[in-house]
Amino acid sequence: MKNTDKRHEGGGRRTGTEKSEKDQSWIPKIIKKRVCTTFVEDSLSNGVLCQCGGVRETHCSIATGDFFGAAIVSQWDSSQHSSEYPTDAFGELEFAGAGRRHSHFLRLSCDTPPHIMYSLMTAHWGVPSPNLVVSVVGGREKVKPWVREVLRQGLVRAAQSTGAWIVTGGLREGVGRCVGEAVRDHAAAASSLSQKKVIAVGVAPWGLVHNRQCLINSEGSFPARYYVQNTSHDSCCLDSNYQAFLLVDDGSVGQRGGETAFRAKMEDYISHQRTGIWGSGSIDVPVLCMLISGDAAMLERVDLSLKKATPWLVLNGSGPAADLICELLDALSAGPMSPPSPQPEAEGSEKTSAELRDRARERVRRHFPAKADLEKLVDRALSIYKNRDLITVFHGEQESSDDFDTVLLKALVRASKRVSSDASEYTEELKLAVAWNRVDIAKSELFNGDIQWKYEDLEDSMTDALINDKPQFIRLFNENGLNILDYLTYRHLEVLYRSLSDSSLAFTLLQRLLTERQGLAICSPKEALALKSPQNPMSPLSGPSSVKELSLYEVSRLLWDILGDVCEPFYYSILGLDQSASTRRALKQVNKLLQGDCSYREQSCLYPWASLFIWAVLQNRSEMAVYFWEMAGESVHSALAGCKILRELSKLESETETKLSMKELAQKFENLALDVFSECYQSSESRSFTLLIRQSPVWGKATCLQMATSADARHFFSHDGVQSLLSQIWWGDMKRSTKVWKLVLSFFLPPLIYTNLISFREHEEEVRSEEVPLGRDTESLDGGDATMLSLSDIMQTEEDVEEYAALRDNLKSAPSSNPKRPFVLLRWREFWFAPVTSFLGNVLMYFLFLILFAYILLLDFKPPPPHGPSTLEFVLYFWVFTMVCEEIRQTFFRGNTTLYQRMKLYIEDMWNKCDITAISLFALGMCCRMFPWSYEFGRAVLAVDYMVFTLRLIHIFAIHKQLGPKIIIVEKMMKDIFFFLFFLAVWLLAYGVANQALLYSYDPRPGWIFRRVFYRPYLHIFGQIPIHEMDADKLEEGIECTNNATLVEAGAEPCMSTDHNWLVIILLVIFLLVTNILLVNLLIAMFSHTFSKVQEHSDNYWKFQRYNLIVEYHSRPCLAPPFILISHLHLIIKRHIRKIPSTKIKHFVLEIHGREASRLNTWEAIQKENILFAQNKREREKDSERLKRTSVKVDNVLKQMAEIRDHDRRLRMLETELEYCSSALSWMTEALSQSNLVKTTRPPPALRGPEPKDHASGKPGLMTPCFPQSTWSCCFSSFNCSACDYGTLTCTPDVLPCPRPAVFNSLETARAVEIL
Repeated sequence: MKNTDKRHEGGGRRTGTEKSEKDQSWIPKIIKKRVCTTFVEDSLSNGVLCQCGGVRETHCSIATGDFFGAAIVSQWDSSQHSSEYPTDAFGELEFAGAGRRHSHFLRLSCDTPPHIMYSLMTAHWGVPSPNLVVSVVGGREKVKPWVREVLRQGLVRAAQSTGAWIVTGGLREGVGRCVGEAVRDHAAAASSLSQKKVIAVGVAPWGLVHNRQCLINSEGSFPARYYVQNTSHDSCCLDSNYQAFLLVDDGSVGQRGGETAFRAKMEDYISHQRTGIWGSGSIDVPVLCMLISGDAAMLERVDLSLKKATPWLVLNGSGPAADLICELLDALSAGPMSPPSPQPEAEGSEKTSAELRDRARERVRRHFPAKADLEKLVDRALSIYKNRDLITVFHGEQESSDDFDTVLLKALVRASKRVSSDASEYTEELKLAVAWNRVDIAKSELFNGDIQWKYEDLEDSMTDALINDKPQFIRLFNENGLNILDYLTYRHLEVLYRSLSDSSLAFTLLQRLLTERQGLAICSPKEALALKSPQNPMSPLSGPSSVKELSLYEVSRLLWDILGDVCEPFYYSILGLDQSASTRRALKQVNKLLQGDCSYREQSCLYPWASLFIWAVLQNRSEMAVYFWEMAGESVHSALAGCKILRELSKLESETETKLSMKELAQKFENLALDVFSECYQSSESRSFTLLIRQSPVWGKATCLQMATSADARHFFSHDGVQSLLSQIWWGDMKRSTKVWKLVLSFFLPPLIYTNLISFREHEEEVRSEEVPLGRDTESLDGGDATMLSLSDIMQTEEDVEEYAALRDNLKSAPSSNPKRPFVLLRWREFWFAPVTSFLGNVLMYFLFLILFAYILLLDFKPPPPHGPSTLEFVLYFWVFTMVCEEIRQTFFRGNTTLYQRMKLYIEDMWNKCDITAISLFALGMCCRMFPWSYEFGRAVLAVDYMVFTLRLIHIFAIHKQLGPKIIIVEKMMKDIFFFLFFLAVWLLAYGVANQALLYSYDPRPGWIFRRVFYRPYLHIFGQIPIHEMDADKLEEGIECTNNATLVEAGAEPCMSTDHNWLVIILLVIFLLVTNILLVNLLIAMFSHTFSKVQEHSDNYWKFQRYNLIVEYHSRPCLAPPFILISHLHLIIKRHIRKIPSTKIKHFVLEIHGREASRLNTWEAIQKENILFAQNKREREKDSERLKRTSVKVDNVLKQMAEIRDHDRRLRMLETELEYCSSALSWMTEALSQSNLVKTTRPPPALRGPEPKDHASGKPGLMTPCFPQSTWSCCFSSFNCSACDYGTLTCTPDVLPCPRPAVFNSLETARAVEIL
């Protein structure tokens, strides 16, 4: 059975909106039905019916009798008198005329194990696992209006917010019908996502379902059409608003209660399942039973569930059973003997028990007076009272339905506290709030400042909130005592990655990497024997589970694949791996590490918020990722990294909706990076430049510019701050206002750089940088100027003293190690080392190269050796050789990455591919022109290669502000041309073949076929139409042609066929119409669309390409080919022989540590907070938010008004009771004063009012409270009272027998005495 269940659970994971008959054909083998097989006569039916409700003919046997004819069996029992058979009613249910999706249904035996049904519903029917189960039970009578409102506004809304199952009888009667209508109304107004969160499940007795014969089909019904009829059996019809029906069969027909035991077992089983994704929640699924009205038989149902510790919510005032339970709780608990304190004597215990039983009997008799088994009901009532801790009363007429979800939470918390005595009430309440995702309840009830939360109380709930995507709770926990440094260890981080949904792209990618590592986990035979030794009995795969589970290495590999070569590998230092190690070696080291104790897992995560940010971004969780970004440091860098990860994942995602959401979130992060950097740039320009080029320790020593380039963040590059930094680097130490003609003139006349022709920037930064170590930073955190402080203010720790001493030593040694260069050498370096000078020199020399190349091709291309090549051609060869040397330098001598990574990075650039093509063609042409047999071919190759070299100019002119955007537009239009050529080629082929076949019946010459099929129709587009070769009336006379196939094959011109000349003309007209009008105008329209689309963002594209060009020429030597060999030799001597590091690299990569990095991070965080505050302020000022706040205020006012009305009503009731007590006491005083039973020594006291006047004299006097005669009956006499002025009475006693024993025994009199 277990194997079968597992197999079926696996089969249930197949996707699809409907389950076919084949998918559920296994159900009859597992699920059974019950059929009554023994006829037990019902004495009230004259022997026609069995006690099960069925007729005699449907039974196969009859209960045996004795000699007197009476049956030995007097009571029918389902377990003894019915048998199980394979179920014959299952599948999908279609309600005729309902117009809604099908419902699942199943006929099952009352003894069916609940775990089978739960697995069937969740795994095969696709019903989402619940976070809460509310089992609603009640009577068949009409539901009161306020109960309907509670179900509609309270229960269904609470179920929607928590993701709950609502379990009822599922029939169109009483409570079941009311719940179905509430679910229907919710589905009509809610979104599709909210509809899936409210699941209504009907558990009904099979024998009570009307028209159940239409559901029977031994092979399953897909669907079964069900008609709801308005007949006398309408109350037993199934309700169409339920998603699933469990029709419990105990063998009876037309009887109720057969499903009660199964329903209780099902609720108990679900209460032991875990909430969350794949059961990852921190608590079991809460189950709450809700009682509405109900009859006497409902007490048994309540008692059965209470004994299984299932909490109940009872609606007071809804009906008999509910009202009885509420009165029992109030009356018995209010009595003097209700506390469960032990009695010292047995007599006192018996007296207490008897008194409780008497009170319970009185209440039961009042609500169920016609019941014969009164004592049995009293026992049930007392049993229910013993479990009163599990019962919560909801006063629907006094409490609002808006607070119903809070009432549910309180009811479950009471049950949780009772069951788990080791946990505090608040912790269990918090777990329920997290499971339901009700952060509003958590804020108002748990985090209102009254409770001091500890880390241990929040740890499990934090994990639950992270796994199940509840960012509001994460924010709440972080604000109320949870230290993320203590929480997020590497073990917790691995647990979070293992909890990824199997439908996510990140899970699939990580599983591939895990499979690759597990493939290498099988050791060699010697290692396997060593591992299986007694000292180490664990094997690589069967021993430590950590080898088989996901680890940080797979996460690091995934991030390496996504981020590429921009960052260093993540978590390598934690795992003890070398970055330069091969993949196979790293896999072996990781497997060896995971077979050990894995001590790294107990360490706290170095950058916890950044790690959580990566985890959330990989799952495309928008709200959670944004919050983690807010909490993480290095805001600009983190946002760009998130943008990069999401855009790379969107390329791998196959689902369109998910891909679109990834792109939207990536754009959101790019906008966040842009906003924060804009705020930083407005605050401090110099600090913002440092922010762009500093290496990030969090993101693998990558810079913001490198991350933005990798993420293709064009909007970020278009910011003025980024462009200002690029312009500063581009011009070097020269001022940006320098004219280009001055640079060109100085390039050809270098001595002019020592004049005032070119203006250079002052070195203020160097002077300021020398002063900074002697005091605090000259810029405050908000960008303004800070006050210089003394050294005693700065150096407050020993580390500060040591840091200052090191800085002072560096300053002392600086003049000796780096002497100041003379003015001539300094100005020379400032001019020639600027990227703009290198660019200008390359452009000028490249034009000279093209002129020399063209001159050789046209005028000085000598024959092969020994007559050639010429001297200028050898110069050209040497020039190209220097270009090859530069390309080799760019490929292999750049950065600290591996050789493969350098080559990959070089090949990815489009213009590098163009360079490789040009150099390869030149080498091929040069080799071919050296031999006589390939001389002409080599010349042709060099001619084509000249075109490639000339097109390389496009990349050079991309730096121009006007030409750069137009080049972008032309590049985009080239893609449109390819689509146009595809359509044109199809039409050319169709027309060309048809035209050739109609004009020439036989022409086997391949060259002419190609010309007439493709070349001639192509020329027709441009108006070159040889009409004399196509129109029979325009044929030229005297043309020699033949129709002889032999001569035609020999090379003679075939004659043109004129049989279908009219068709040729028609095809020509159609061809010209389609090509010249349709396709050409289509191309123009595509160009216009591309131009208008790209023109808006062409400036961003150009600025993005400008960065790549600046980086390229910034890294190039100052001299251009062919003189670049001098720079190459200089670099070899300087870098590899003298080991002098490069200073130009600091223009794009800056490494800062210590206090300077801390200040920069703090300053950036402040700017981010300013941005977030401004955004929140704008959000609050929106009309929609104002309306929401106004709506909340109005709701609060209405609540307060309702409370005021309730207080006023209670005050009125209290006033009435006080008047009643006052009148009673006045009456008693009057009666006692006029009787002879009590002798007083002084007159009775009088109540003094606000100066009332005596009705006779008009003077102030005594006031006697007024009371109506009909209200009272005297103990000693009756009074005839007549009204008088000022609220007094004139009473005349009549001596009559008292109708009641004594007024002092009444509760009212006792309360009046107590008040006095």
